[in-house]
Amino acid sequence: MWPDRTLLDLIGIELPIIQAPMAGANGSAMAMAVCEAGGLGSLPCAMLDPDKVRAEIGIIKRKTKPLHVNFFCHTPPRPDPARDAAWRERLAEYYTELGVEAPEFSAIIKRTPFNEVMCEIVEEQKPEVVSFHFGLPKPVLLDRVKASGCVVLSSATTVEEAQWLEEHGCDAIIAQGYEAGGHRGMFLSDNITTQLGTFALVPQVVDAVQVPVIAAGGIADGRGIAAAFALGAAGVSIGTAYLHTPESLITNLHRAALQSSGNNETALTNIFSGRPARGLVNRVMREIGPMSNSAPEFPTAGNALAPLKEKAEAEGRSDFSAMWSGQAANLGRKMGAGELTRHLAKDAMKRLGSLSVTG
Repeated sequence: MWPDRTLLDLIGIELPIIQAPMAGANGSAMAMAVCEAGGLGSLPCAMLDPDKVRAEIGIIKRKTKPLHVNFFCHTPPRPDPARDAAWRERLAEYYTELGVEAPEFSAIIKRTPFNEVMCEIVEEQKPEVVSFHFGLPKPVLLDRVKASGCVVLSSATTVEEAQWLEEHGCDAIIAQGYEAGGHRGMFLSDNITTQLGTFALVPQVVDAVQVPVIAAGGIADGRGIAAAFALGAAGVSIGTAYLHTPESLITNLHRAALQSSGNNETALTNIFSGRPARGLVNRVMREIGPMSNSAPEFPTAGNALAPLKEKAEAEGRSDFSAMWSGQAANLGRKMGAGELTRHLAKDAMKRLGSLSVTG
């Protein structure tokens, strides 16, 4: 019943719905629920150490398949004490207000890029799908991933990035529109002013590449899925809608903010990590951002905010918390991840059927 089955056949799933990997916000429970419902669940590994990655993979493999693991491909920044010191000075008034000490330079928030150790895990576990964010790993590592029989996905925010990914071995491409929550997958440019929305990006990527295209950004119900197929996509990647589910690992503050959000309460910001990412607007984003040239390089910017976040959250406030969200947050539904996956598919098939009849 789906207009395009290339993604379904490539990955071996029943429903063309990918639960977007959300580092820190989902783990094996959500991934399993989505897989068992017929979609593709995702295990984000960028914030997990090797032992935790193996443990989470083990849980998933004992219960369901396919296994999909996701990694970041950023280059770790070189130490820049002067920039770190300037960033802490910019936040000094908040340290004083909340009565906390600025952290030491050495206390770094870790988001691990794909490396030799993680590649060895992929080789031993042989997941059906491996996806990357911020481009692709070094060719020698990517070759080993593909030699393990894994389908490789990665995110593109421009047509140029999509073409680059196809040329470098991607089996399918996630076209990440400007509306998407979390970190932008941009890797050939750092200019956020020229980023395209989903409805403009997806058809241009479809026309520019031969591999299946997965639409992402602002999709949270059957209407969005049907629209993605109308634009030529073979599937969708959905993140924010799954944050409303009980399997989500977000804080109660984040969950409450999502449920009360309007349709204009997100913005792209770099102050929490050093890279542009879309999240719910809060105090620190309004007062020193949302974009700041002072923020250290990814992923170290959040280190200086950590004690502020901890103190404010203990007092029931999200003033300094990164609360990632796409622009369609208020379309989310309170239901389990598996039930949500089935509901989205049923709604989309109904709408696609109506379009077929009308056409």
